[in-house]
Amino acid sequence: MSDHPLLGAVDHSPHYYSTSSRSSDDGPTLPLDEVDRPIVEKRLLRKLDLRVAFLVLVYIMNITDRTNVAAARLRGFEEDLGMTGNQFNTLTSILYVGYLLTQAPSNLILHRMKRPSLYLSSCMITWGALTVFMGTVPTYHAALILRFFIGFVEAAFFPGAVFLLSRWYKQNELGLRTALFSCGASISNAFGALIASGILGSLDGTLGFTAWRWLFFVEGTLTIVAAVSAIWILPDFPSTPSVWLLPDEQTLAKRRMEEEVLTVIEHRSKPEENFSGLTEALMDWRVWWLGIALHLMDSLMSFGIFFPTLSATMGYNATISLLLCAPPWILGAASSFVVARHSDATSDRFWHIVGPLLVGIVGFMLAVSTMNTAMRYLSLFIMAQSSAAYIVALTWVMNTFSQSHSKRAAAIALINTMSSTGLISSSYFWPSSWGPSYVNSYIICTLASAVSIGMFWVFREHLSQCNEAAEAEEKALGLPKGFRYLL
Repeated sequence: MSDHPLLGAVDHSPHYYSTSSRSSDDGPTLPLDEVDRPIVEKRLLRKLDLRVAFLVLVYIMNITDRTNVAAARLRGFEEDLGMTGNQFNTLTSILYVGYLLTQAPSNLILHRMKRPSLYLSSCMITWGALTVFMGTVPTYHAALILRFFIGFVEAAFFPGAVFLLSRWYKQNELGLRTALFSCGASISNAFGALIASGILGSLDGTLGFTAWRWLFFVEGTLTIVAAVSAIWILPDFPSTPSVWLLPDEQTLAKRRMEEEVLTVIEHRSKPEENFSGLTEALMDWRVWWLGIALHLMDSLMSFGIFFPTLSATMGYNATISLLLCAPPWILGAASSFVVARHSDATSDRFWHIVGPLLVGIVGFMLAVSTMNTAMRYLSLFIMAQSSAAYIVALTWVMNTFSQSHSKRAAAIALINTMSSTGLISSSYFWPSSWGPSYVNSYIICTLASAVSIGMFWVFREHLSQCNEAAEAEEKALGLPKGFRYLL
């Protein structure tokens, strides 16, 4: 796919240029003819990348607050709250019920805001405070209620952050940035386990609180500190005046996104209604298809939520089990970065999804076949590589629904909502009664991987046919090359 796929489809008339370079209430602009684009673009991306790097830190805290119950489980969390049967699995899954209720409406609200940085930071402060309160709960039911509301507030962050990235970066830039952002999950799984081992090992009994309570106190407080900083660090939309951008950089930021819209003149002449993007997304079968495919991917990635439990099956104590969680995820983060970068360089999405999923299947099968300690630990390294597939798939979603900002916001939220349902059901894939081998759990993950590969293949064939039809129409009408879907 061309680095500038839409330039050939845009009407290069004076009307177009006056639309994209005019001065407005959004801030000062410069005539685009006077902009030395390569230099300004490099400067713009450098500034933007630094702020996106902070977004990675926020995502690390998001994942840490989402999964810290798995670490707390190793130091008496279940016993102190009197949990029995599948109650821990319910406590894990209830967080994602909150996600279902908030994600889609949150992104629709975010799309119409001028200060997404303030909105996302407020959500962070709220879930950080709720995480702190998790350290004070006396009963299982109190913990269940708090976990629901943590999910209810957290739900705004991930789809909102992904949509924010798509409003700043072009299609051929999104893969790498999405990888950098999403690698926060692997980094959190790695270093979150190290931090948890330090807290659980050193603060037990301090001020009369058990170790697992300190885990929530410390991690919730860190989230609040990061959230306050995010108010001034996170970027807003290109259309919002920014003190960290020079006028020519602000102009170019808006122009770059206009070049990414399929039919700029049509888009400008037909203002979006309040819920037009949501309606379009709901009527597009591809949103539902990708939602189911990513639901399966989230289901197979559920092993990450229970990673400390799987590590503990090797027979070591809680501290060592948490320390052993770090290396597989460090390697997973590195491989995700390489895969996503190569996906951008080759303009390929499908095979860069299939490859990591097949590697993950090898890890699942290895875990099924043996209880040998060394082989089981090797299997954790291998299955952690499947996280790269989700990053590329998410980038593919943003590439596919790039023609309208409102539809993209709705599509990202709806797909992420459907994928999150996989985390609700898959929390029950790992009952204690299936341990320590968890053979049934790994077989379910293998089947989910295989079905998702098949669904992505069907999706790729559909987009390929769309590209062929567009090419045939352009040849018949003598039009220049226009938009092409990435395959």
